[in-house]
Amino acid sequence: MTPTCFTLDSTDQVAHLVLNRPEAMNTMHPTFWRELDDILSELHRNGSARALVISSTGKHFSAGMALETFAGAIAMDDQSPEGRAAMFDMLTDMQSTFSKIEALRIPVICAIQGGCIGGAVDMVTAACIRYATADAFFCIQEINIGMVADVGTLQRLPKLIPFAVVKELAYTGRRLPASRALAYGLVNEVFETPEAMLSAALQCAKEIASKPPIAIWGTKQAVTYARDHSVEDSLRQMGWLQGAIWSNQHVRESIVALKDKRAGQFTSLAKLQSFKELDAG
Repeated sequence: MTPTCFTLDSTDQVAHLVLNRPEAMNTMHPTFWRELDDILSELHRNGSARALVISSTGKHFSAGMALETFAGAIAMDDQSPEGRAAMFDMLTDMQSTFSKIEALRIPVICAIQGGCIGGAVDMVTAACIRYATADAFFCIQEINIGMVADVGTLQRLPKLIPFAVVKELAYTGRRLPASRALAYGLVNEVFETPEAMLSAALQCAKEIASKPPIAIWGTKQAVTYARDHSVEDSLRQMGWLQGAIWSNQHVRESIVALKDKRAGQFTSLAKLQSFKELDAG
């Protein structure tokens, strides 16, 4: 089925996912979540793309959750323990979609223009690299509408910027402009125009795609693990990881390609097959 909230294309093994509902400020309604989950799952399974760029259209990257959804399609029943328990399961399901960005077998680069608000902050904090335009800003909008951010911002943002800054933003709902986001390390670089930003994001993705995919996979695994574990545990994990993916052929090809000033030739990640989809016969 053709997505209605996104466009997806791929060039030179770089996938480019674009939020394409600018008239609605790319808000996140149920269809958004379903389509994003399906797209990320397919990219994870397929293995042909070696990097993913997520960008957007219109004035703002995304205004976050479509609040009208909770007044209609989704009932938030706070009148019974059963209803409140159901909120837990719904949130777990929503959290899992953005966690797929973090767990994706390839690096993810977000190109952010204008407002990155509420749920959009949850989304981009799960990415590996963030580029922004000079007019971009980040806002933990949830506190401004009487709730706690609940889909990843409060869990991932403290790993990216100073803890006291997270508290300031989360408690006040203030906007964090691109210049401060750059100073704190939330974004890697700031650009004057969306076009320059997207060009840089795609170039970065192209450079990543030129490396051995299994080595990029291993690097992403190691960095994410190290973020959440001690140095000692992470070094031990690194030993097992390197032993599992080491390739003399990839090292030789990388060195020769550098000397010859050409692109290296590397095997793509294996296509994943779901056990549930195997033929029982």
